[in-house]
Amino acid sequence: MAKIGLTEGFTLIPEGTHVFQITDVKYKEDFGKLEVYMQTQTGSKHIERFSLLKSDGSPNEGAYNAFSYFAKTALGNFDLTEIDHTDLIGHFIECDVEHDVQENKRKPGQTITFVRLADKRQSNGWDTSGNTVTAPTAKTAPTASQAAPKTPMDLAALLG
Repeated sequence: MAKIGLTEGFTLIPEGTHVFQITDVKYKEDFGKLEVYMQTQTGSKHIERFSLLKSDGSPNEGAYNAFSYFAKTALGNFDLTEIDHTDLIGHFIECDVEHDVQENKRKPGQTITFVRLADKRQSNGWDTSGNTVTAPTAKTAPTASQAAPKTPMDLAALLG
């Protein structure tokens, strides 16, 4: 009988600074759903999701502002007024990864950890010079009772 090797399973991207390459973008225009697939140099994957339409079909300005900032940062051009979603593929973005621990709504008493990309910056890519790349320092995720509440950010005011 053949043996099948097993992996360590799913692991969260550690907190710290990471450079992501955008590997794919899927946009369902009729539903306003946009998914940006990204990967770190070590192969860790992340999907950033934007809901550009509200349930009533009207534009979700907050999501448009967040995506606009993300796209302009990844492309390194804050003068853009529109893009094709596939323009992002192959570009890099540097972000600070933060863990947001919240109570699991489906399983009371348990927590779930979300990966948040904060402080996005343009990046020219990964270090390919052969130098040792310092791995980000991993922080332990706070428990739900230790997690600081997130204050809402007005992206429209920041981008305006």
